[in-house]
Amino acid sequence: MNTPAEIARSYIVVGAAKTRLPFLKLCMLSIFAGMFIAFGALGSTIASCGVQPAALSRLLSAAIFPIGLMMVVVAGAELFTGNCLIFAPVLARRATMRGMLYNWAVVYIGNFIGGVLLAFLAAYSHVFSLYGENLAQATVSTAVAKLSLSFGDAFIRGILCNVMVCVAVWVAFASKDISGKIIALYLPVALFVLCGFEHCIANMYFVPAGMFAAHVHGIDAPVLSWGSFVIDNLIPVTLGNIVGGSVFVGGGYWLAYLKGSTNY
Repeated sequence: MNTPAEIARSYIVVGAAKTRLPFLKLCMLSIFAGMFIAFGALGSTIASCGVQPAALSRLLSAAIFPIGLMMVVVAGAELFTGNCLIFAPVLARRATMRGMLYNWAVVYIGNFIGGVLLAFLAAYSHVFSLYGENLAQATVSTAVAKLSLSFGDAFIRGILCNVMVCVAVWVAFASKDISGKIIALYLPVALFVLCGFEHCIANMYFVPAGMFAAHVHGIDAPVLSWGSFVIDNLIPVTLGNIVGGSVFVGGGYWLAYLKGSTNY
């Protein structure tokens, strides 16, 4: 197992390399990541739909959702929230701010395409017809609930979420085998879902899926629109995710293990 200091040194190399990936490769890998997270989100909704009590429903959702990040890490893909850690190699002067922002911009757009694409395919292939269309109603209700959060709540839940996601990515570097990586990343991600924190990339699936499901199944949900999605949820959650992943985790581990060191 790699020690925390070894994880920090390893990520500096990996994170810096992410800022130099060719554009087309970065696009493809970011679309994959958006779809992988969306698959985990879809599966988590199917597993928890209609389950009572609510605590058990949330636990089932938390048990399934981490499959998405497992696919990102093991299969290889570029996820915006995980890439907030690139702030660490920037602080260590192994990557540039411009390179980090290039990676973030391309990956964010690619993740959005992947998440919305899977939401569209699930809705128009009538996957949401499961359970007598209860799944469609649950999908719409989830989207509505996300748009009902205040800016402050969405922002803070975004911070807390990406602390967990980036810790999950970070601890996956501790293991040198696939099973160890999966176990390590699984628990922090399950915890953020269980706690109801907000993940901007997952929401790129959840909210469009609610909009598409409402259209396909004739469910009245006037609050759901692209404008309200961006303003009421995506912006505050994304900002929170950046703060949680970059400042708290990336900056924190740089300060703990890398500041003042040249051994990386």
